Amino acid sequence: MIQLEGINKTFDDGSEALKDINLHCNTGEITVLIGPSGCGKTTTMKLLNRLINQSEGKIYFDDKDITNMNPVELRRGIGYVIQHVGLFPHMTIEKNIGVVPRLLKWDDDRIKTRVNELLNMVGLDPDTYGQRYPSELSGGQQQRIGVIRALAAEPPIILMDEPFSALDPISREQLQDELIRLQKNIQKTIVFVTHDMDEALKIADQIVLMKDGVIVQQGTPEEILRHPADDFVKDFIGQKRLQQVQDIPTVGEVMNEKPVTIAPGRGLAEAMKVMENKRVDSLIVVDGNNTLEGYITVYDVTQAFDNEDQRVHDIMHTFRHTIHTDLLLSNAIRMMNELQTPYLPVVKDESSLVGVLTRGSIVGHIGTAYSSIKEGVV
Repeated sequence: MIQLEGINKTFDDGSEALKDINLHCNTGEITVLIGPSGCGKTTTMKLLNRLINQSEGKIYFDDKDITNMNPVELRRGIGYVIQHVGLFPHMTIEKNIGVVPRLLKWDDDRIKTRVNELLNMVGLDPDTYGQRYPSELSGGQQQRIGVIRALAAEPPIILMDEPFSALDPISREQLQDELIRLQKNIQKTIVFVTHDMDEALKIADQIVLMKDGVIVQQGTPEEILRHPADDFVKDFIGQKRLQQVQDIPTVGEVMNEKPVTIAPGRGLAEAMKVMENKRVDSLIVVDGNNTLEGYITVYDVTQAFDNEDQRVHDIMHTFRHTIHTDLLLSNAIRMMNELQTPYLPVVKDESSLVGVLTRGSIVGHIGTAYSSIKEGVV
């Protein structure tokens, strides 16, 4: 986790770039710093790898004060991606990617393996691209190399300073999609600077909106869109985006509030009977306090049915993904498609089951909305 506490930055000419910045960047998430030119977002990023130092306040990486760290060692442990890529033109792609591992004295075989792994990760064949030079690649390909070079030494933190802004719209969208896909696998703590609200809304787990050196609002994309803090935030988001969000329902408006559940200590014959009566092929497992514990399927029950000593908790699976009531339905549908799952449990306070979003509940909502429009109700 990255933590900034009471950060102020005043330059030698007396200008105040940052004023009382307090910020948490959660481990494994993408935190996007956004705002107009001169708002302090790039200055904030430069503090994180000590390209500049704060005038007041503390910065911690996993509770370690970075002021006490050697700046060179600190930077070698951070991935950095910039707008204009910054590849070394006289080095092959393979050598560009391996720069930091070589500084860290990795052996040649380990570097070669890592370079090939990263090139494959972004769909660039190592045999084809490894020995090419940056000038022989397109802008989008160069930017991909810039991203994986930052990953080469497996740093826990990656800083990205407007990395896609110089690309054409199609390449930019492709790289955004690539970053989202990569992050699902690498789970790095990423701080991403941009001036593009669409980009921020697309990739961010948390958005930090800045103006004149202060944080005006921070929260998830849904929180920012649904509850803009003031007129500046509304103007920066734009009325069109705000209107689009108002027209999209949340999970809480669409979910089934009475999912079919079973207690973990119940027997398998009872589980089978519940499935038969409710005409479902799976059951959500909750304890007496309605705490979500997992799920079982009809396949699980039939496989273990001959063992009378087994109970639901012996065969249940845990959910890898849950959602909250305030998540936009469009985002929930995207999750369901990506995960190839027919439903997602809806929780509050991280573990208390409040409903389930199913394909059936989505279709039912769409059908109701369509009927209302057709009849002139809305």
